[in-house]
Amino acid sequence: MDAALAALLLQQSPDAVIFAGTDGVIQVWNPAAEALFGYAAAEAIGSDLNIIIPEQFQDAHWKGYDRALAAGETKYRGHALATRARHRDGREFYIEMTFAIVKDEAGTVLGALAHCRDITERFERDRQQRRRLRDLEAELEQLRRGSGATP
Repeated sequence: MDAALAALLLQQSPDAVIFAGTDGVIQVWNPAAEALFGYAAAEAIGSDLNIIIPEQFQDAHWKGYDRALAAGETKYRGHALATRARHRDGREFYIEMTFAIVKDEAGTVLGALAHCRDITERFERDRQQRRRLRDLEAELEQLRRGSGATP
């Protein structure tokens, strides 16, 4: 692929694209990542991934990151993972991420690539629907008990 085309694809991707090396330091941060997380590329590049990981998830993140890099594969490859992220302003929100471990031609692991998108609205809507379903099931159970009916 032509390097100019690759740069255009990265710049114009609708999803945040982040690449961090084996040390967890961000090396690639596209405009969609700037919009999603609130950090300009100049701020994010050279920082570690903790800038976007809520504190309560950092230990688990680094254990998984190190394990995936050591194995040269992630169990999430091909699967979208919903998780919380942290915006520059400190607020947490829900994102969906897909991952890949990036290797050079010799098979040496260079780091991890992630594509991210905001799913906060969908997550909250799904949560409300689950709560409503739970409430309706409880009401139905009360009605059954009150009428003496058995399921």
